[in-house]
Amino acid sequence: MLRFHIYDVFTTTPFTGNPLAIVEGAGGLTTAQMQTLARQFNLSETIFVQPPDDPAHTAKVRIFFPTAEIPFAGHPTIGCALHLAGDTASEITLEEVAGLVPVTITRDGGATLAEFTAPRLPVRHAPVPPHALIAAALDLTPARIGPHDPGVWQGGPAFLYVPVTDLDTLAAARPIEPVWSELMAAARVDSAYLYTATPEGIRSRMFSPTAGIPEDPATGSATAILAGQLLANGALPGGTTTLRLRQGVEMGRPSDLRLTVDVDAGAIAAIRVAGSAVKIAEGTIRIP
Repeated sequence: MLRFHIYDVFTTTPFTGNPLAIVEGAGGLTTAQMQTLARQFNLSETIFVQPPDDPAHTAKVRIFFPTAEIPFAGHPTIGCALHLAGDTASEITLEEVAGLVPVTITRDGGATLAEFTAPRLPVRHAPVPPHALIAAALDLTPARIGPHDPGVWQGGPAFLYVPVTDLDTLAAARPIEPVWSELMAAARVDSAYLYTATPEGIRSRMFSPTAGIPEDPATGSATAILAGQLLANGALPGGTTTLRLRQGVEMGRPSDLRLTVDVDAGAIAAIRVAGSAVKIAEGTIRIP
């Protein structure tokens, strides 16, 4: 039997945020066994904890959608780091497929926050599909896309970034087949991240139905890669910018994320994403 823990990530309130399964003692599991367990949990992501290749690091981890392995993801990184840190550790280093991910743990009274540094900086991934195709795949009109230009960015995983004009448009959006699959093929991704500006920061939604995630309550990797999209649209000045993001509201699982971006000489120098997590369950599960 394997020990597992369930956390809600990017929240301090149980039964909100993004659920995560953490499976410990996974060093002897095959890729097929991990994929089977990820399908069994059927959460947006499951993270498997293994002994590190370098003993100076905290752990080696592998992250799975219900349908496939991914090289890096934000909410598993945050949740796993907080779990492994316990009540005392302040620095966690995770060996992920995308590279080393350092995580800093801070405690302020009863609140504990984990902040990771993105292992890769965002780069353009593919040409941007026509606005009309983007709008049709989301059941919107082209006039509701903007004011930024859409973009396709990669930083481990890849996302189509779709700015929308207001919160009503964000709430109205939904993937529509068969146009959705046509859009994903054109952008060479399987996920679309929608966002709009608010007085408090940014509100967002992330759809990835072809990856087994109809909608994600909080997407830390997409939040990190959003830095490339914002810089390309002139929305990040030089120096350090910190933004508050809220995701998952429309699906009843509000999540709070903090994005910090360092810009030097017009280029991104570093990206950090922070959030909290709360444990809601633990137990054992059979090895497939």
